Amino acid sequence: MSAGSGIAANRPLSALLSQVLVAFTVELDNEFERRMGESGYPGARLSLVVWANVMRFVGKGPVSVRDLAALAMAPDTQMKFELGCLERWGFVVLQADPANGRHIPLVQHRRVGRELRDGWGSGRGIRAGWIVHLTSKGLQASEIWPPLLEDIEQRWRTRFGSDEIQRLRESLQAVASQLDVELPLGLPGDWLASQTFPPRVTHDASHLPLPALLAQLLLAFRIEFDRESRAPLALCANVLRVLSEKAIRVAEIPRLTGGSPEKTAIGWQVKPYVAVGTDPASSRGKAARLTLPGLEAQRTYKRLVAEIENRWETRFGRDEIGRLRESLRGLFRVRKGTRPLLSLGLVPPEGVVRSGQQAPALGRRDVGPAARGRMRDLVAQTEAFVLDPASALPHYPMWDMNRGFGP
Repeated sequence: MSAGSGIAANRPLSALLSQVLVAFTVELDNEFERRMGESGYPGARLSLVVWANVMRFVGKGPVSVRDLAALAMAPDTQMKFELGCLERWGFVVLQADPANGRHIPLVQHRRVGRELRDGWGSGRGIRAGWIVHLTSKGLQASEIWPPLLEDIEQRWRTRFGSDEIQRLRESLQAVASQLDVELPLGLPGDWLASQTFPPRVTHDASHLPLPALLAQLLLAFRIEFDRESRAPLALCANVLRVLSEKAIRVAEIPRLTGGSPEKTAIGWQVKPYVAVGTDPASSRGKAARLTLPGLEAQRTYKRLVAEIENRWETRFGRDEIGRLRESLRGLFRVRKGTRPLLSLGLVPPEGVVRSGQQAPALGRRDVGPAARGRMRDLVAQTEAFVLDPASALPHYPMWDMNRGFGP
């Protein structure tokens, strides 16, 4: 058994779900970016989760901000934030409700150089009654995503074997069909703590795309975990998991967690659990270690993920959870020569940013210093994913707005 497959065997169920979901997402996002580039929109790095939770509803026709938030099962504030990003990136336009005569203040936008609504490109000032329309760029994206989901799943069937992927689908469906609340098709971001979900109407999960099944099970796990842990699963499975009482360089955290530098930074959420000081091994940079609350949160994480898995065996069936765990682990064991097959889908095609292609940041015309820095981060992350997916893929996805809400 390889080192990577041995590591995967020791992963909690939530980590396995996360790693497989991120692997599928990265492969799909790369192909989406490539196809958008061929359609005349280079650098369109909008991630799968945005289609699953937002764009698929707008693609059916104009919809109000209020109705879009309800369809996405997201708080109004989060939906307005995401729409502001999509507006700035050129995928949607927002128009006032014709039935509402309230004036929309316009200002001269410094970067765009023309008059736009006050707050353009952000959630500020967006009203619930405004109507969301797709631009030509957004329409092109909405035409690419649905068949692409099928194409990537078919790639996995070819790569891993149709029987293996069918077993994975059936094991995911067996659990998803027993969930008692409606959940979004894409894994939400940081806003989850403020949201409740309605009772499930249909228990048929056979129609869901493979990443939606993975996302719903991981979200159900996260909801249960976050109810019982002071520190949320997203934080425990990433930054707090890789730290200890011994200080490590803050700059190493993205590599150790598989996340972006922005999403693994020591921000306000992390500070109660982490102490940051000068790096004792270097004259430059900072080092971080766990505080007593951080050590307790880490112990809680290890205990609680095991307890939830045991509960799921009782609730959903021991055999069902066993088959699910084994199907997920199996994706890490299959190899072609010395490389795990999971690595093959993570190799980026030519012409996308993860392959080193220079492209402006979303919503920008020129490649600036920030875009070049993020490109280097994406390339380094991708190389680590390809080299050893079992070790490098994150134990919980951290969607980064600067990456089009991708990993």
